[in-house]
Amino acid sequence: MADRGIVAVFGSMNMDLSVACERIPRAGETVGGSGFITNAGGKGANQAVAAARMGARTCMIGAVGRDTFGDALVAGLQDAGVGVEFVALRDDVETGTATIIRCEGDNRIILSPGANHALAGGDVACALRRLVAHGLDGDASEIAPAAGSVFIAQGECDLVATVEALVCAHELGFYTVLNPAPACELPAEVWPAVDLVCPNETECQVLTGILPKDDGSCAAALNALLAKGVGAAVITLGGAGSVTLGDGGELLRMPALSSTVVDTTAAGDTFIGALAAARLEGLPLFECMAAGARASAVTVSRLGAQQSIPTRAEVEHWFG
Repeated sequence: MADRGIVAVFGSMNMDLSVACERIPRAGETVGGSGFITNAGGKGANQAVAAARMGARTCMIGAVGRDTFGDALVAGLQDAGVGVEFVALRDDVETGTATIIRCEGDNRIILSPGANHALAGGDVACALRRLVAHGLDGDASEIAPAAGSVFIAQGECDLVATVEALVCAHELGFYTVLNPAPACELPAEVWPAVDLVCPNETECQVLTGILPKDDGSCAAALNALLAKGVGAAVITLGGAGSVTLGDGGELLRMPALSSTVVDTTAAGDTFIGALAAARLEGLPLFECMAAGARASAVTVSRLGAQQSIPTRAEVEHWFG
């Protein structure tokens, strides 16, 4: 593991309220459920936890309400080894929540953003500049400049703030990763500030108009993403693994690794966080995808979001 550099994540922090059912209820219908759990989640926080548990020095930039859920989310990040200096506690808005219905090994999610929309782009830029100037814990000797560090953003925070944060991070020298979830239209000028875009298949279809379902459509979708001006693109395909393009433009497939699927809630976030941690070590993109595949295979075998994300030691033990 590299001693220098950091994974900085700007993103959502949610308390997940999750319940299982045998089938999704129709309009106006009540069905029986079971296995209700509350669990720390939010795509940003999940990705930060995944990176930290893979051994990366990780810092979370986000906001929660000054309430019970917010306190629990911050404590959970700290327990996972994530720096929380730049997590704001807000009195004017509640902590974000995600209500999750688990059914037949898949899930449906309803988000209430709450404090996740509280930070502006300037707030994130200030945090990034402080990290570059002083490092974690305010010790400039502990961290190199942003070159070599990784910045991750998603689509669950304020969109304008996310765009401004990506541009700032790129200018500071971070390797910028955008997980466009949920997918939405972004201004054309932000794409050149994205070093790696990583959507799933449905997000890819929103962004490109192409559903990646076979080799030809995967290659076309990846090329369409690159045509926006990003440095590289990876598409995650659930049980079909992930794809990217090689240096010669050839399609490269990373298969999903075999495991018993219990809950897919944090699978994509684990993939992103583990990929970022591997990038911090200087590994090539395809090897970073392999690291993501190994970690997410462990995650889907467990129930919950952050609680299902494995440590590096667990992944190494799992795959021997």
